[in-house]
Amino acid sequence: MTGPVPRRPLRTRLPRPGLRTTLALAFAAIAALVAVLIGALGYHAAARLIRDDETADFTAAVTSVDRQVERQVLLPGDFAGPSGLSDDLVRPIRVTTQALDPDGRVLPGTGRLDLPPTPADHDLAHAEQPGRTSTGLRHWHGDAYRVGVVSLGGRRGAVQIIQQVEPTEKLLTALRTRTVALVAVVAVLAGGAGRLLARRITGRLVRLTDAAELVATSGRLDVPVPASGTDEVGRLGRAFDRMLVRLATAKENQRRLVQDAGHELRTPLTSLRTNLSVLPSLDRLPPAERTALMADLAEEARELTQLVEELVALAADRRADERPTEVVLADLVRQAAAQARRRSDREIVVDADGTVVTARPDALARAVGNLLDNAAKFDPAGTTPIEVVVRGRRVEVRDRGPGIDPADLDRVFDRFYRATAARSLPGSGLGLAIVHEVARSHGGTAFAANREGGGAVIGFTLGS
Repeated sequence: MTGPVPRRPLRTRLPRPGLRTTLALAFAAIAALVAVLIGALGYHAAARLIRDDETADFTAAVTSVDRQVERQVLLPGDFAGPSGLSDDLVRPIRVTTQALDPDGRVLPGTGRLDLPPTPADHDLAHAEQPGRTSTGLRHWHGDAYRVGVVSLGGRRGAVQIIQQVEPTEKLLTALRTRTVALVAVVAVLAGGAGRLLARRITGRLVRLTDAAELVATSGRLDVPVPASGTDEVGRLGRAFDRMLVRLATAKENQRRLVQDAGHELRTPLTSLRTNLSVLPSLDRLPPAERTALMADLAEEARELTQLVEELVALAADRRADERPTEVVLADLVRQAAAQARRRSDREIVVDADGTVVTARPDALARAVGNLLDNAAKFDPAGTTPIEVVVRGRRVEVRDRGPGIDPADLDRVFDRFYRATAARSLPGSGLGLAIVHEVARSHGGTAFAANREGGGAVIGFTLGS
């Protein structure tokens, strides 16, 4: 029987620091690293230079005494007293001397450091040959000394050349302490400077992030966005601001579309509901009224279906579903004209050149079809043909109907707008709005004007 499976302890993830803190820490770390490297290299170079200089001074002092001993016969007493040879030989190079008698004892008046001789010093003091030299590092009472011993020869004694190491090491210790302190100060100053620099660099980015979070939490689209500067942050701010403007416009258009659609749908639904309430007594109606009622129901259902289809087409905006392709504008217009002839039984004349455009074919065909349906609706007599003229990237549909009231010219492309003269005619009020949306999505514009001799010219252009 197996026991219960032990649960793994949950790992708590610490929150990651912000961009400003990260930049400040990175700046401080880089500055501290550079300061440490420069301080360490500088200290080691200075320490080596000082130690080499001290060693060179000591070697020079030993060499000087050795040469003096070889050139002339000297006695230990020659290095005693204020006018002794030791002051002239070693004062300029910061070392000390003390003379040893033939028995290896320190001659009174020459021992300034009271450094005891060693057996090797005794041997050199008792040596026959002058200029025999021995050097090394000695420790006395916790201090270190460089000691060089030069024999005077003839068993006359020897001279010790002594250099204290401790003052130099104390100097280097003080230098090391100051270097570490300087590195610490540089790191602290670098951290402060990094924080100020990070605040300056990320200030606009932080404000932009706050604006985005406010939009996400509140849903407001009128939030002020920092968009100053020409760098990447400034470009991001301007792009975000434009995005909010477009979202606000789309939201407003959606609200208007819902309101207008509800208003337009209310009329056919009310009429349908009224006619449907009469259906239970359909058998008691006279044949003529019964036929009229059924025709009215069929017409209202057709208009309601057309209104819903155009609403869906306008609201869905199927640009993402159809890829732009190269099409011959004349062929597309002729196909739309052929379909319109079958629907309206009207004569349609197409005058088109061979312009090739890159566009969404289905959207253009729907726009041309809406223009032709509009022309057939407003020119029901059909005494003259409807003309379609294509020149370059411009499409015009011309009719000989009653024309457009000048007060309505600026509003014929508005959604659900219907002129006073058109309110008794079938339609949803969305046909020309779809034409306007198709033209705009292709970088062009829709236009409407009255035609000389009567009628209207309505069409659109395509952008390059």
